[in-house]
Amino acid sequence: MEASHLVWTEIGRKEVYRSRVLSVRDTICRSPEGKDSTFTVIDSPDWVIVVPLLKTKDGPRFLMVRQWRHGSRELSLEFPGGVLERGETGEAGAARELAEETAHRAEGLIKLGTMSPNPAIMSNHVHFYYAENLSPLESQSLDEDEFVDTEPLPPGEVIHGMGRPPYVHALSAAALALYLSRRP
Repeated sequence: MEASHLVWTEIGRKEVYRSRVLSVRDTICRSPEGKDSTFTVIDSPDWVIVVPLLKTKDGPRFLMVRQWRHGSRELSLEFPGGVLERGETGEAGAARELAEETAHRAEGLIKLGTMSPNPAIMSNHVHFYYAENLSPLESQSLDEDEFVDTEPLPPGEVIHGMGRPPYVHALSAAALALYLSRRP
């Protein structure tokens, strides 16, 4: 479908804020009709979310992480994930985040998809992976400011709880939807 009549052209940009996790810029864009407007865009590295499935004697379990989220000021039960390091592939980042947060390694990682977390105001992407055939590592390897508990949960509990506390992370809901639509 041709949609060139909807495309804006960037004609300028100015960074207005920078922190260790993101920067904010004002972007001047020209509309398809020639009118200039300023939009605010958040630039951040890409992220990765992993849907790990652990096989137990009691049946399959999603390996979830529980942690405090400063933005929402509440505990969140979610799939492990985080920021990709500079030059890191999505698959390598998925393996690293899985090991760091859950102390498990996956024999196989399957890409579920890539999305824009909020394309109206954010320039980054989030990459989703399914992790299978998990084996335990010695311990978590958390960042200095991370405090994370790992919880193996029945898939039905996660599916029915998504969208209600403590399953409040929208990217975990997206990961679950991709897993359910593409699971092996």
